[in-house]
Amino acid sequence: MTTLTCPRCGSALSQDRALGLCPRCLLEAAGAQASQPEVVVTHHESRRPTAPTIEQLAPFFPGLKLDCLIAVGGMGAVYKATQTSLGRTVALKILHGEIASEPGFADRFQREARTMATLSHPGLVAVHDFGQAGPYFHFVMEFVDGVNLRQMLRAKTLTPEIALRIVPQICETLQYAHDRGVVHRDIKPENILVERGGRVKVLDFGLSKMVGKDPDRPVLTRTDQVMGTPHYMAPEQWEKPLTVDHRADIYSLGVVFYELLTGELPLGRFAPPSRIVHIDVRLDEVVLRTLDKEPMLRYQHASDLGSAVEHISATEAAPVPPIPDPGVPAPAPEIRVPSHAAHAIKPGPPVATTPKLGERSTRKTVRGAERLPGLMISLIVFYGLSLILMILLLLNMW
Repeated sequence: MTTLTCPRCGSALSQDRALGLCPRCLLEAAGAQASQPEVVVTHHESRRPTAPTIEQLAPFFPGLKLDCLIAVGGMGAVYKATQTSLGRTVALKILHGEIASEPGFADRFQREARTMATLSHPGLVAVHDFGQAGPYFHFVMEFVDGVNLRQMLRAKTLTPEIALRIVPQICETLQYAHDRGVVHRDIKPENILVERGGRVKVLDFGLSKMVGKDPDRPVLTRTDQVMGTPHYMAPEQWEKPLTVDHRADIYSLGVVFYELLTGELPLGRFAPPSRIVHIDVRLDEVVLRTLDKEPMLRYQHASDLGSAVEHISATEAAPVPPIPDPGVPAPAPEIRVPSHAAHAIKPGPPVATTPKLGERSTRKTVRGAERLPGLMISLIVFYGLSLILMILLLLNMW
């Protein structure tokens, strides 16, 4: 059985906690007073409504040939379809009927289409059309032939090397949106698609917040709502929703980055990524900086995070050499000498070598052993001659 944990404090949860929060954090987030933030969970498996069938949808979309259901998310269902007038493959997103009657959700859905219509970037899913057909709020968008990061995580097809190629692309797309005053506020693996060619696309700006565009424009989303997915939300999304800016996206991307590298979520007192998987230790500082609780201590721009990751990828740390077997001498390096210079090389005196680790030096012993035989021979000859002289002297005396 999977152990549930609170995304805010990391404490264990019982299976009946539908919002995925412990009682203390739920009270802090929801609040007993009306002025406290309202929790809006955009992704929870147990609360996901049933998607309408193709047969139910077909009468309301005569211009589309619906093929199959692609995915079901917290806000709606996505279908693969063919736009018959243009003969192109598109994706049809339908807002869940259970929440379409709620003005807040319906307005956020409408705003997603309008927000996406103002943005044009290769890393964003293009919106072709949107509106309401019968009871269904919908929009027609670009069909991405690929999978999302959640599917890749479950299939275990992600490696740290792939993660280092994915994250800079997400940073480039977010920087484009942030420069235009758009904050996503719900970055998570389900909202990041990877095409078969490797291009990364970010979707679902339905919870985005327009910053500094038109102060007189009516606010479609209540400003006291906490928007996002619990495990990926920045602390300020819980505590100070009115102050949320683009740095909340950087925090959420940090959670995604940590998960791509390690396969785990950074819950509670989590270890640096290099303690879990074999990666460049320089990534620890990058990931931990994105996950700082204080927005001012994080990367201030998504492009800065992307540049840091690209720099590490381009300057890969040198591999640590293996420890040699002390019983096997290391081979001498091969030196290639040009044939025309071979005659100029003369043998020189022997070069003293440093003993290996754990090996005693025998140089003094060898030099002493070389002098010992000559000294003994000299002494023997000296004493032998002295003995002969003494014998000759004795004979002369007799």
